Formats: sequence, C-alpha cells, structure tokens
Amino acid sequence: MDVGAVLIKLKANSMANVEAWQQELNARKDEAIETLKAEGVYVESWFHVQLEGQDYLIAYMRAVDIPRAQQIGRESSFPIDQMHKQFKKNWEKGYRATLLVDLENTQ
Repeated sequence: MDVGAVLIKLKANSMANVEAWQQELNARKDEAIETLKAEGVYVESWFHVQLEGQDYLIAYMRAVDIPRAQQIGRESSFPIDQMHKQFKKNWEKGYRATLLVDLENTQ
C-alpha cells in the first residue's frame, strides 16, 4: 500500500475556485468515488491551510500504487476528472511530502 501527501501552493485569489471545486466534488461524490475505484485509491483527502496570508492545499492519498493511480487519473475520461484537471490551473506549485510514520489500526 502506498501513502502520499503533497502541499500545494495556490495562486493568488483562488479561494473562490477552491470553494466551487469543493462544492462540485461533494455534490458529485458518488462519481468521484467511482474514479477512485478505477485508480485503486482507498483514501483521498484534501485540506486547506493558510500560512502568513498564503493559501495552500494538502492532498493525502492511500492507494495500491500511487504512480499508477496518478497515471490512470491523467488518462481518465471521467467528466469529474476533467473538471479536476481544470481546477489544477489554480495551483502555483506543489511540494511532495516525505512519509515519516504511517500507523494503521487494523482491529
């Protein structure tokens, strides 16, 4: 199982687009989950952080194979994945996180 996270610096004045994206994903949750199944993703979570006036997103993923999941996502024809690709235009830069500890309760 792969675990990954990324910190995404947003372009200035992107929060209205973030909120629209969030609402769209939540409204189309079943469709979004179908894309996760196709990608072999078990968990995908998104967080907003504001540091010193700058907006960031944190994306967390747990998947069978993250590089493969990302490749499937890039090649996807699901309409919701096309919407997500458009949303990425709000990103200024991404910073990959290094996994230090991964604890899982399997009970």
